[in-house]
Amino acid sequence: MFGLADTLRRGQGGDAAGARVPHDAAALAASLPRLVLEARRVASTIIHGLHGRRRAGTGENFWQFRRFTDGEPANRVDWRRSARDQHLYVREQEWEAAHTVWIWPDRSASMRFASDLAKVSKHDRTLVIAFALAEILVRGGERVGIPGLMRPTASRAVIERMADAILADAAGKATNLPPRTPVSRLSEAVILSDCLVRPETFAETVKNLAAGGSRGHVLMINDPVEETFPYRGRVEFEELEEGLTITAGRAETWRDDYVARLADHRAALRRECETRGWSFGLHRTDQAPAGALLALHQRMGPGPLDLAAAAPARGTARR
Repeated sequence: MFGLADTLRRGQGGDAAGARVPHDAAALAASLPRLVLEARRVASTIIHGLHGRRRAGTGENFWQFRRFTDGEPANRVDWRRSARDQHLYVREQEWEAAHTVWIWPDRSASMRFASDLAKVSKHDRTLVIAFALAEILVRGGERVGIPGLMRPTASRAVIERMADAILADAAGKATNLPPRTPVSRLSEAVILSDCLVRPETFAETVKNLAAGGSRGHVLMINDPVEETFPYRGRVEFEELEEGLTITAGRAETWRDDYVARLADHRAALRRECETRGWSFGLHRTDQAPAGALLALHQRMGPGPLDLAAAAPARGTARR
């Protein structure tokens, strides 16, 4: 997959899109406030009409009245409601089916890539989607964690906690895929990554995460030049993970083989996800993040998460 996760050094005669590859702990610290604000803005545009996966059970909030049935304890009768007509009613409380969602934002070296065709790097876009998704989930009563980095929390300050955990680990677990994490059947895993790894490595990670019967979702995030390969002329590519370089004398002659290889790679990842019952989606950094976030959220949860599928609207609503 050499060249998928590269930074471009323009060679003589080359006229492909240039690249920006920032990054160190100071740059991350400086960019996080901006990314947090962007994530809140994106989340606020699509949080609309969210309803919890509700059913009767132990809880603090009133859900509904239902008819009393023979054999139930008499102390369950709501006498005030029953006094309104000739039937006995039971007051049921709401049981919130909250579960844990493990979100993995890929922060590896390949994510630093940003061409002139995109306004943001893959790294920044990944964090914005991760933060915005966490905001939506927590507002809906769920818990969010980062595998190996942050314990699950339902705090309304989840974005700040995620940012703090990532900043504290700026030089640590910045790997393509999440570490082995016990994910229960009632939990879900979300991988946000450029997925520039060998298919067998990807398959092993998904297999481990799905071993407990959990559901999962993968969103492959790429820069537009990683799809279109618009390079021409003499171009030197640098692989950011290993620091290797390769030079193309006429880069345009590589395009067809490259596009075919990328399609095969994506097909292999998609097959692995489908085998495990996971979803697989694609997102380019020259596209708005709200659409990818909305589609991702709609695929989540075993219950009837009622997220309006209409065009994103501003405003928030609580479950």
